[in-house]
Amino acid sequence: MNPIDELLTRGVTQAIDQENLRRRAAAGAPLRIKLGIDPTGPLLHLGRAVPLLKLRAFQDLGHLPVIVIGDFTGRIGDASDKDAERRMLSREEVEANMAGYMAQIGRILDMDRVEVTYNSDWLGTMSFEEVAHLANHFSVAEMLDRDNFSKRFQEGKRISLREFLYPLMQGYDSVAVRADVELGGNDQLFNLLAGRTIQRAYGQPPQDVITFGMLEGTDGRKMSTTYGNIIAMADPPEEQFGRVMRLKDELIIPYFELTTRVELGRVTELRAALLSGMNPMEAKLVLAEEIVTLYHGLDQARTAREQFLKVFRQRELPDEIPEIQLPPGDRTIQALLAEAALAPSRSEAGRLVRGGGVKVDGHVVAEVTQTVCIGATPLLVQVGRRRIARIIGSHG
Repeated sequence: MNPIDELLTRGVTQAIDQENLRRRAAAGAPLRIKLGIDPTGPLLHLGRAVPLLKLRAFQDLGHLPVIVIGDFTGRIGDASDKDAERRMLSREEVEANMAGYMAQIGRILDMDRVEVTYNSDWLGTMSFEEVAHLANHFSVAEMLDRDNFSKRFQEGKRISLREFLYPLMQGYDSVAVRADVELGGNDQLFNLLAGRTIQRAYGQPPQDVITFGMLEGTDGRKMSTTYGNIIAMADPPEEQFGRVMRLKDELIIPYFELTTRVELGRVTELRAALLSGMNPMEAKLVLAEEIVTLYHGLDQARTAREQFLKVFRQRELPDEIPEIQLPPGDRTIQALLAEAALAPSRSEAGRLVRGGGVKVDGHVVAEVTQTVCIGATPLLVQVGRRRIARIIGSHG
């Protein structure tokens, strides 16, 4: 897949207008790629990293990331993904939340090639007449067509007029920074399209739009600071590693696509391996190491992996492990499992190995022909979760 095709498809739910964006991205002239971030909490999590990684892909192709820190919109509150009215934040709360944003964003982007803006610079000075002019481009019916507003309206839940103003403000941000493209989650689609409408009203070409699916957190719900189910970009390595390992198995491939820079060919190989019986824990170990490497470096990631496996083994191993003595010498793992009665037959032993369910000293055995040496040093052999033994060479 060429870089532009990957740019427009990897993790992407919608691209509007995709063909226009493809032509512009291939033309060579730098595009201004906008991403708005409201400081609703001090930690940026992996859900926020999804568009940041896409920004990095644009940046690597020579385009300019334009970060709009929503120090004004963050106080107003975006209701895009909410089923109830969101409280307004104070200026002090917003300033405290965004204090560490640049360091966190810099873990993904080359900050020497990023334009950073704050939307209080233009929204904070806007007159009531200008707000009325913006509001004139949208109707109440259009606002109520939004899924979450429609649901709340039908349920008799309060919708403040302030919430109707948010898409206008986000849309005007695109005018202020002259955005060519804006990135956001699926829940942001109405706001992103509002930017196209408002840009046309101000005589600018409408921005193209790229949206992404919502990243699930550690509890299966959308990753959100509100829910406390986040994996933060600034989490310590061991904590970050452990949180990734607690994800549901079905999230492994979506996380590879959305939260890492692993090549898509490798992701396809991992998907096929999982479908063929690869132990999901092994794939998760790779995922966790990739994520920790992205934010903390390879050495920290390897240390975090070793620490996780150490704790995991201590937690998973039973207090009493049977010891089996066998004549010393080399054997294939297939022969060993049958001889030690850890598998009923060699053919079943082969099936267990191919399914990724056999470990020797904590490492998954990949091939039925793999050779192990029985000697004075015990081998810890695990077959699934229930069959486990220490194999040691007999003395006579």
